[in-house]
Amino acid sequence: MRERFFGRAAVRCRLAVWMLLAAAMAVLAACSLRQTNENVSNGDSRPAVTIMAPLHFPNAPAADVIRRLEELTGTRLSIEWVRDEIYADKMNTALTTNSLKKATFVKYTDYIIMKNAIRSGAFWEIGPYLDEFPNLKRLNGDILKQTAVDGKLYGLYTERPSSRQGVILREDWLNNLGLSKPGTLDELYEVMRQFTYGDPDRNGRADTIGLADRDDLVFGAFKTLGSYFGTPNNWGVEGGRLVPEFETKAYADTMNFMRKLYDKKLVNSDFAVTSKDVQRDMIIQGKAGVYIGSMTDVQRLSNEAKQVNPNAAFTVVNRIEGPAGYKVWSIPNFNGLFLFSKSAIKTEDELKQILRFFDRTMDADVANLMKYGIEGRHYELKGNEVYLPEATTQLRVDEVASLYTLMIADLGNPNLKKVAEQDPLLDLAERLVKDNENFLVKDPTVHLESVTYDERGAELYEIISDATYNYILGQLDEAGFRQEAGRWRRLGGSKIIEEYERALTAQSPR
Repeated sequence: MRERFFGRAAVRCRLAVWMLLAAAMAVLAACSLRQTNENVSNGDSRPAVTIMAPLHFPNAPAADVIRRLEELTGTRLSIEWVRDEIYADKMNTALTTNSLKKATFVKYTDYIIMKNAIRSGAFWEIGPYLDEFPNLKRLNGDILKQTAVDGKLYGLYTERPSSRQGVILREDWLNNLGLSKPGTLDELYEVMRQFTYGDPDRNGRADTIGLADRDDLVFGAFKTLGSYFGTPNNWGVEGGRLVPEFETKAYADTMNFMRKLYDKKLVNSDFAVTSKDVQRDMIIQGKAGVYIGSMTDVQRLSNEAKQVNPNAAFTVVNRIEGPAGYKVWSIPNFNGLFLFSKSAIKTEDELKQILRFFDRTMDADVANLMKYGIEGRHYELKGNEVYLPEATTQLRVDEVASLYTLMIADLGNPNLKKVAEQDPLLDLAERLVKDNENFLVKDPTVHLESVTYDERGAELYEIISDATYNYILGQLDEAGFRQEAGRWRRLGGSKIIEEYERALTAQSPR
């Protein structure tokens, strides 16, 4: 098993090629789903809006919900929904084959890949047009600034809380073992150990593990655990100098913690090649009891787990105390943005049609449809507040939930109705998300630019990503990891630091 991982970059390449070939085959609906109104006549004068977006749920939105969206916005929609786990590969293929949709969603973690294409003129600059639209002109200026490339605006952002990161746990397993919710790293480790060896489901078999993790150092367990150990968010600042996170003691402590979990078999042994769907299924099927990631995933995990075991119970924790107290990494208030392809959008008038669609999605009637579904079917109104019946929870997941990806600036949209009553688990998760604001760790380079990082950052990150996995899996020792960090510096990392420090100095008050 271990020998397979040292060539992880090569494995990734082969796997990516396979997945891209699979995604190109229309018969494989699991990879991508095109959703369009096939009943539109050739004489339909409504503007066509084509979109590529990631699919985070099992199903794309229901066809009649999409038709309602088309009617309200006066458009013909053609949406290509791509499974989230292959989205970055599919997006890159569309870019290199010049087959992007008019609007393409880009995750903020993949935005670096698009910046070179932006600078080469592949996307429309939209900043000069925003004031023409009543909703778009009210977008948050600070967030827009975070998305800018060379001071220019190219995308419409999807807004998210600063940090939804925390720990989801099987509460019934805690109760069976007489354990309390963990509040420190040592307590979290002990929970994972007993979830592995203490027979938490009381079935008399050794068939559970503590932590379910996946092949993702950012949105999997690693980066959140790193926060608890005091790791900076991508970069630390010491005396005006930038230090890469992987050169800090806290990052090494996090690797050692994960290595211990791996050696003691408290995490799935194949986590380095495990997809998010497989990770989730381990929690749903009762094979693992700890999930570290977005706390708002708890409601869906709980609902699906109860279909397997009606007695399954979950809870959420966000405050795990580490050496420096409470810490949690944050995103720059957008989790992605829509870019507008010049190859797909030929004229300024056509661009304005697409921008008008997104502006319209922020109006009350459209925004509430996209967030909650159809009144009387997916939700009820109580006064001016939304009531979400428990009986329609799965229906909303199946028919509406995926539309959330298309919603821009929803957190700051005053046209969205408030929820009168909410699922207790989701309510707890959202309260803890707000509590995270009290101890955020921000990335100090969010407002800075480095051309070298934009050009080579993704390639260089592979060096550190592979080294991190190989250290955790026992293929590298400390000296070997430091050697890889040195290679990162030699191949461009030192220049990135230099460019960021120059930008940081230029921004500092004189």
